[in-house]
Amino acid sequence: MADWQITPEDRWEIQDLYARYAWGIDLADTEMALSAFSKEAFFDHLWQGRVHGHEAIRKNLESLWYDRQSWWYGRQHIMNTHLMTPRDDGKIDCKCFFQILQFNVEYRNNFVFGIGTRQDVIIKEDGKWLFEQLHVNAWTDMSEVPWQGELTMKSKTGAPATKETAQ
Repeated sequence: MADWQITPEDRWEIQDLYARYAWGIDLADTEMALSAFSKEAFFDHLWQGRVHGHEAIRKNLESLWYDRQSWWYGRQHIMNTHLMTPRDDGKIDCKCFFQILQFNVEYRNNFVFGIGTRQDVIIKEDGKWLFEQLHVNAWTDMSEVPWQGELTMKSKTGAPATKETAQ
């Protein structure tokens, strides 16, 4: 357990950090998105893997925004239920849930594109809280849900469900 506590001001600044990230990535605002990352940040995104540094993060974001723009245009990333834990090294471990809402430009409707969890490391650099490590855990398979309880539900065949055999 760390020998310091996260202040209410720190919590507000970290909420603002998540907002800057969401506004930046959802509206293709490169500078705003990069303003959420430390100089030596790691960005670990489901579809693209882990990259290091602003230039690599920029390339990943541009790929998301422009390679399949109709998939990205009109997205809203919502991060919530943040659990922040101070570390002995002055950093903060922050985990939260996320939901991605999507506007479908072809059908002109909205839907939930994805859900999952995040496991981030936040560092104070030049007086600002920034992502040092951002890890996206999108739930695309039962094995990716960090369920802590006993699984009692049944599979499609009626057998007990397990994370390993879920389909």
